[in-house]
Amino acid sequence: MRERKMLPAYQRLKTDENLQDGSKKAAFTIAFGNFSLMTVSLPLFSFIFCVAYSIIFFFEESVSTHCHVWNYLPSISAAIGAFQPQAFVWQTAIVLHFIPRLTVTWMYFNFYTQQIKRNRQNVANVAIFLNLIENICLLGLSLYNSTTYYDYHKVFFCTFIVTSELYMMLSYYLNKSARRNPNLDQREMKSLRLKRNLCIINIISILLATYFFIRHNDHCEGGIYTLFAFFEYIVVLTNMGFHLTSIYDFHNQHLIFDWTYGIRVHYQ
Repeated sequence: MRERKMLPAYQRLKTDENLQDGSKKAAFTIAFGNFSLMTVSLPLFSFIFCVAYSIIFFFEESVSTHCHVWNYLPSISAAIGAFQPQAFVWQTAIVLHFIPRLTVTWMYFNFYTQQIKRNRQNVANVAIFLNLIENICLLGLSLYNSTTYYDYHKVFFCTFIVTSELYMMLSYYLNKSARRNPNLDQREMKSLRLKRNLCIINIISILLATYFFIRHNDHCEGGIYTLFAFFEYIVVLTNMGFHLTSIYDFHNQHLIFDWTYGIRVHYQ
């Protein structure tokens, strides 16, 4: 039987009695799987809405490019930032999910402190820092759209791509090769496989999106920008899927909040 994982001292309650008393006074208690799913659902469904709404009601405007060739899909920038109500829906979702995303980052900080080998803690800290910057840049590129604030949007977008890719690779490495206990259970193995597959698809999609973007700008061929937009979508969806693997990493945990102890984690 696997030994029960123990929380670090700063994350544990003083006594089991305190836990019981705190649970009675908790403002809310939520299984981490549900919390993670709700967090990812905000940008996911707002993204689907923005793309669909742009195609249905702003098709000509959203798919047009400087080349004036046929195109069937809007780029992400056009879908989420160029028109209303799409921009409002996307920005609202990203703002609302920002604090929950930081909560997930905090969970991984505690997780790496507990589970990763001591001589790999610096790598874990870099991964957490990259994830923090990724979240900030996602907020920035959403609030500063490419139409009105192109220079800011470009910096946030490029930084988001770089930090998200590096974070995914480091996260996979830490979970595969730097765990104190290398014997993973079935959920942990599933999480690791998903991380690997989603990271690979994400990287390939970025390379293909870059290729089709350059080809569109250089040759103005019909349909090429559609391929660019399609692989952009894959980049976004695989990024969301990667972060959703936290469901498996924290499957036995609940988040509890009360006015005495604040937010804490409870293992079951």
